[in-house]
Amino acid sequence: MRINVLWNSARREVARLSLGAAAWTATTAAMARNAVNDLPGGPAVRQLDLHPPVTRIAESQIWLHYLMLAICTVIFVAVFGVMFYSILKHRKSKGAKSATFHESVGVEIAWTVVPFLIVILMALPATKVVVAMKDTTNSDLTIKATGYQWKWGYDYLKGEGEGIGFVSTLDASHREMSDAGQPAGDNYLFKVDNPLVVPVNKKIRIITTADDVIHAWMVPAFGVKQDAIPGFVRDTWFRAEKTGDFYGQCAELCGKEHAYMPIHVKVVTQQEYTAWVEGERKKLAAKADDPSKVWTQEELLAKGEKVYAANCAACHQANGKGAGPIKALDGSPVVLDADKAHQIAIVLNGQNNGAMPAWKQLSDSEIAAVITFTKNSWSNKTGQIVQPADIVAARK
Repeated sequence: MRINVLWNSARREVARLSLGAAAWTATTAAMARNAVNDLPGGPAVRQLDLHPPVTRIAESQIWLHYLMLAICTVIFVAVFGVMFYSILKHRKSKGAKSATFHESVGVEIAWTVVPFLIVILMALPATKVVVAMKDTTNSDLTIKATGYQWKWGYDYLKGEGEGIGFVSTLDASHREMSDAGQPAGDNYLFKVDNPLVVPVNKKIRIITTADDVIHAWMVPAFGVKQDAIPGFVRDTWFRAEKTGDFYGQCAELCGKEHAYMPIHVKVVTQQEYTAWVEGERKKLAAKADDPSKVWTQEELLAKGEKVYAANCAACHQANGKGAGPIKALDGSPVVLDADKAHQIAIVLNGQNNGAMPAWKQLSDSEIAAVITFTKNSWSNKTGQIVQPADIVAARK
């Protein structure tokens, strides 16, 4: 009997250890599959230091960072060294007697002059770097970056590529991974549909503003972080000295989709940039709206579905039901209203203090298509059509 008990106990222990080993193996395999590596031009695994710089400004910022760290370390060691020495050397148990002097002009002068000199020592190089960061003159390229909830709009205002404009949005597949709670890839939540493209070794001036709330355009590898404020225009600049892909994020808490507002800057050679500009101009010419063109309902629905997925589904959901304070489009009185001017005005100008952002940056055909899509999708079977000419009239 005793042997049987011992045997059964041993079998249970072996089974328990086998299950533990299997679980450990499965966990290790899952971790290996989901292992994240450093993202070149972006964040690194267990990163402790600043990003590797690719601009002179970023290099100066790192140098300034370590200079300040060294000065503060010396002050820390000196002050606490004297303090602890005094505590140990002149403690009461050793019979130390406190000094009887009341004032010391020399000490007063010393602890005024020395900190003043230290502050000047720190301020001079810091001022030099800050002034250089704000010198946006003589730029080769000027680009306006407009923050929207929750994407970036880029307009090439001056230099090669002038007139090009597009919206940069988080790639839909990454949003789906986030919604499913299954992150994957080294560039998780950094992939966008339209990266900002600039040439290497050219001074790029970035003008920032916002359409709704405060955003911030930040690319750590460039040493750039500039607030984008509605109704105001700010600017900054960078000159990338290496080609490659560099990443950043909106650095201002701008709402519930703040984590889904990445920045991707692609730095290319001059020849590649020229070719990209030519390609973008051809795309713009092909997409140019003809206000007089009359679209069929099928054409508008097909185009509108794509526009909705790229710009509207993040808030209103793919099924049009909305979420929380976001109003549903399925069954919405505004969408079902026979007077289409009301919905057109909301899409163009927004409402509720930016809770519904303005979408003036979309083309006339895109706005017409997405409104037509909402009026004829889900349970909304109005049969109503909005043409680009309606949007042109509403913009006036």
